Amino acid sequence: MRLRNTLQAVALAAALVAPSTMTAQKVKAPAGGKQISKELIGIFFEDISYSADGGLYAELVENGSFEFSPAERDGWGPGTSWKQIRPGHSLGTLQVRMDNPIHPNNPTYMRLHTERVKEYYDYAGWKGFGLENGGFDGISVKAGAKYDFSVFFRNFGDAKQVRVVLGQSQGWGKDPKVLAETTLNVGDKSWKKYEAVLTASEDCANAILQILVLNQGDLDVDMVSLMPEDTYKGHGLRKDLAEALEGLQPKFMRFPGGCVVHGGGDGFWDTYRWKTTIGPKEQRRGIKNTWGYHQSMGLGYYEYFQFCEDLGMEPLPILPCGVSCQGTNGGWGMRTQAQDVVPMSEMDEWVDEALDLIEWANGDVNTKWGKKRAEAGHPKPFNLKYLGLGNEEKITKEFEERFKYIYDRVRAKYPDIVIVGTAGPGSHKGNPDFDNGWRIAEETGVDVLDEHYYEPRDYFLNNQQNYDNYPRDRKTKVYLGEYAAKDKKLADALYEGLYLLGIERNGDVVTMTSYAPLFCKKGHESWNPDLIYFDNQRVILTCSYYVQQMFGTTAGDYYYGDVAKFEGGDKYQGTSAVLNTEKGELYIKLINAAAEAKDATIDLSKFKIPAQASLTTLSGASLDVENNYDAQPVAPQTKGIKLSKKMTFKAEPYSANVIRIKVK
Repeated sequence: MRLRNTLQAVALAAALVAPSTMTAQKVKAPAGGKQISKELIGIFFEDISYSADGGLYAELVENGSFEFSPAERDGWGPGTSWKQIRPGHSLGTLQVRMDNPIHPNNPTYMRLHTERVKEYYDYAGWKGFGLENGGFDGISVKAGAKYDFSVFFRNFGDAKQVRVVLGQSQGWGKDPKVLAETTLNVGDKSWKKYEAVLTASEDCANAILQILVLNQGDLDVDMVSLMPEDTYKGHGLRKDLAEALEGLQPKFMRFPGGCVVHGGGDGFWDTYRWKTTIGPKEQRRGIKNTWGYHQSMGLGYYEYFQFCEDLGMEPLPILPCGVSCQGTNGGWGMRTQAQDVVPMSEMDEWVDEALDLIEWANGDVNTKWGKKRAEAGHPKPFNLKYLGLGNEEKITKEFEERFKYIYDRVRAKYPDIVIVGTAGPGSHKGNPDFDNGWRIAEETGVDVLDEHYYEPRDYFLNNQQNYDNYPRDRKTKVYLGEYAAKDKKLADALYEGLYLLGIERNGDVVTMTSYAPLFCKKGHESWNPDLIYFDNQRVILTCSYYVQQMFGTTAGDYYYGDVAKFEGGDKYQGTSAVLNTEKGELYIKLINAAAEAKDATIDLSKFKIPAQASLTTLSGASLDVENNYDAQPVAPQTKGIKLSKKMTFKAEPYSANVIRIKVK
């Protein structure tokens, strides 16, 4: 099922992007068009609802570093996701230790103290004492697939034999069925990484991983990992989820949040600090996630930037401004003048976070931070263009002071970096945060301001002209960084699509948009709706995903408002015509959210057109249909369509359509 869904997403993207008869050929834009942003559709990744660990980050072992803590969630601790096992009735104890760890950022490890190993002649291969991990809701493996196992051991006394088993549980008191295994000889008395490749003998949706010490004595264990070899471009990301994002053809990625950026206050101990996410995995500092679980940082800034490079996206990292999220201490909007804040005397550290990040991303190998990037495996600069400062913090006087302090210093040293500011939560005119956010943007000259809003679907239906009235002469452009209708039915997707038509029409004012949230793992919902749902085997692409894909794969640089229109249309119908001069392609989008078919007139007189084009349609039987784990009735279909200079197009009920035309 997972493979089928992934191939479906990729095939649909390919159909939307590059029909076999089309080749890119740059063209000149005819008169009558308006130049717009080519980066209107991007993605926003936040580790919410297990989007990273247990999701996009392909690691299969949960709590492999033993760093889970009761401070993160009641009942958690270093042994969370692990259980003690005694095959063959061996005796031993587990000890949680923090003395002489691998690295101060990763202080906790487990000591296995094996007292006695009792062998039975018919269970001789099953002696030992150790640990078992069931992964994130089970470990899913495929027959013939290879999995890279690694672990750090520190031995005491005589050399140890350690048996590593990838197995399938047979129930209480029974030995697991072996799917793959290896034996490691551990002799080093200091921390050392041990590695092996395990090849699964059959499919298993709920495999387990066991580590068994076969000798008496003490052995320290840390950083247990099981990673599929078949990851996206070999860079450690779950392949089917990454391919779903590839299918959107996003032009940028905003990361790592979201509210995870500035944490929950309390001394800012859980604030996301990028510098502790870029080194070797065993040296990274896992922290409490704002959404109630642990972030291992296996997916850190290096991986984010690498993924942006792999997908051809502009990276848009978001840095905190020394002010906590107002939603964590007292509720949203409750701490209007009592946010947790960094003293101004300590703000230079936070300024350095921004300046050093730019050097890490763009500096050559002779700079301090450019050298660290090169040592991680990327000597060439990442060519960072955008930097976000702040994430929808309440715009208090404390925030304003700290934002301006960072902004002025970044602008002075790196004047070419495009700085993205924030308009606070609930970005609508009349909201004090929104108004103050825009005031600060105009006072400082911020390049782009990030607006956020989540609304019922009717908001998007009734406010398609929202950006028509924005000033055209204002230096600061708009980034709609977080938005979504509050359900995942076809109605929500079509109304979002109508709203996006209005954004394309105003693509000279709005430069970027990203739906949010991006991912949600089954059984771990922190927020609904989301763009993509998944479990360990399946990927569920929502109706909204396909609308985002339709717009993402048809980005252009010129908008034409006089090419298509519905005859007698109302707010349930909308059109857009966008030309991509680099590819020589014209995209005509027509959305009909009404219950009856509607005719639209199309005038292609100003373009040199072929006799045929491709038509992609997303439609459903009603506005209430949705894709979920039980059924996926909605997916776009592509076919050929005849063209003429002036033509009528019949848009079927509840449909979003795009005509792709190769022009000369």
